[in-house]
Amino acid sequence: MTTSTRSSHASRVHTRYQRSCVPMASVWPTLRQSCLMRVCHRMQRDPHPLTLLLALQNTWLFLCSTVLAIVEELDDTFKDTRVDDVWLVDFYAPWCGYCKKLEPVWYDVGAELKSSGSPVRVGKMDGTAYSGMSSEFGVRGYPTIKLLKGDLAYNYKGPRTKDDIVEFANRVAGPAVRALPSKQMFDHMMKRHDVLFVYFGGESPLKEKYIDMAAELIVYTYFFSASEDVLPESVTLPELPSVVVFKDGAYFTYDEYVDGGLSSWVNKERFQSYLQIDGFTLYELGETGKLVAIAVIDEKDPTEESGRLKTLIQRVAKEYREHFNRDFQFGHMDGNDYINSLIMGEVSVPSIIILNTSNEQYFLPSEPVETLEQLVHFINSVLDGSAQAQGGDGMFQRVKRVAFDAKSTIMSVFRSSPVLGCFLFGLPLGVISLMCYGICTAESDDGQEDMELMKRDDEEEEDDEEDEPRQAPGELEGPEEDGENEEEEEQEKNPDDKKAD
Repeated sequence: MTTSTRSSHASRVHTRYQRSCVPMASVWPTLRQSCLMRVCHRMQRDPHPLTLLLALQNTWLFLCSTVLAIVEELDDTFKDTRVDDVWLVDFYAPWCGYCKKLEPVWYDVGAELKSSGSPVRVGKMDGTAYSGMSSEFGVRGYPTIKLLKGDLAYNYKGPRTKDDIVEFANRVAGPAVRALPSKQMFDHMMKRHDVLFVYFGGESPLKEKYIDMAAELIVYTYFFSASEDVLPESVTLPELPSVVVFKDGAYFTYDEYVDGGLSSWVNKERFQSYLQIDGFTLYELGETGKLVAIAVIDEKDPTEESGRLKTLIQRVAKEYREHFNRDFQFGHMDGNDYINSLIMGEVSVPSIIILNTSNEQYFLPSEPVETLEQLVHFINSVLDGSAQAQGGDGMFQRVKRVAFDAKSTIMSVFRSSPVLGCFLFGLPLGVISLMCYGICTAESDDGQEDMELMKRDDEEEEDDEEDEPRQAPGELEGPEEDGENEEEEEQEKNPDDKKAD
C-alpha cells in the first residue's frame, strides 16, 4: 500500500468516524437499554473486573456496528443492488445547512425502523459526489428524501420529523391496498385515521382502477379494501362495488359521473373539510387544485374576534359542504408571518383570506366579515369571479418576488447575526463604493487636466497672434534704426579720431 493510498484510507476512516459521532448521540436512547442488558448479563456470569472491561469493549463494538448498520453510506454501486430491498434514502450535500439539521433526525429514523423490525433499509448519499445517481433519481435540491421500492421512487414532501418520516416509510413500503378482514380491524382503523378510503366489493374494473390509483397516491394516505360484511349498520351504500371515504364523522361515496376521475376525487378528498394549516399543509393543499379559505388568527393571544372568525369558517365547511367542497378547502392558520411572505404584503390578525396556490392570487373581503351570510357571499363572489383578485404570477409579480426575497434574506441575516450581516453585505458595498469613488475622481482629474491643457494652448495661440503684429512694423523700421545707430557710433568716436578726420 502506497503512502497516498494509506492517507486516502485513513481519511475515509476518519470521515466515517466523524459521521458516527453525531448519530451515536441521537440513537443512544434507543440502544442504551440493550447495551446495559448485555453488560449486566455478562457480569452475572463472571463478576471479575476484567470481565467488566471485556464487556464494555464488546458493548462499544456492538454500538459502533449497530450505528453503522442503522444508516448506510451509499455510493455508485447502490444502483445495481437497490432493487432487492426497499430503501429510504436521504440525498444530501455536505455544505447544506438543512441537510446538517436533518442528520440527527435521520439516524433516529433509522433506529426506529430497525428496532420495529421494518423491512425498510435506511441510507444516505452525497448527491454532490455522485451527481449521476442524483440526476437519475430526479434530485433537484437538498435534502431530498425518496423511498425506492422496486422500479418506483416515491418523494417525501412532509415535515422533516422522525414520526412523520417513519409513518411515510411504513405506509409506502407496504402494499398499496391493505385488507380489512373484520369489523374489529375496521373500527381500529377508523379510530387511527382521520381520513379513511375503503373499497367495498369483489373483483371488478373499479377495483383495478382503485389499486392503480392507490399505487400512485400511497405517498399521501392509506388505502384499504373490505367486504360488505365489515360495514357498520349505520353505513348504507347505494351499490356495490363502491369506493367510500370516511371523514368528519360522516362518509361520502365516489360517483364516477359526478366526481370525474377516481384519482382526482381521492386527491381532493384526502383532507378533512376543516383543519389547521401550516406551510407544509398549504403546499400539499396546492396539489389538490382547491382554493384555500383561511382564518388568520393568533392562538397565543386568542380574542373574541379570532374565535368568531374561526367558528364561521368551521360552519361553512360543515354546513355548505355540498356547495363548496369541490372548490374550497377550509382551515385556520396561527399567525400571519407565512401569509405575509406568501402575498408579499401585510394581513391583519384576525382576518379572512382566500388563496389560489396555483397562480399565487389571493382575495380579501371588501368589508369586515361579521355574519355567516357575509362569509358565504364573499366565497360565492370568489367562485363566480366578481371578487377582485390580487397578486398573481405575472412578470411584475415575479420581479417583486425576487426583490422581496432578497430583502427578507438580508433582514433575516441582520436579525440573527448583525456582525455577520455587516461582513457579508457591508464589506462588498464598501469595496464597490471605493471603486466607484476612484472611477469618478479619476475621470474628474482627467477632465481638469484636459481643461488646463486647452487653456494653455489657447494662451499660446493668443501670444503668437500678438507677436505677429509686433514683428511686421519692426521689419519696416529697420533701415532707419540702422542710420541712427551709425550716427550714435560716430558721436561716440574719440576726439582724436574726429581731428584725424
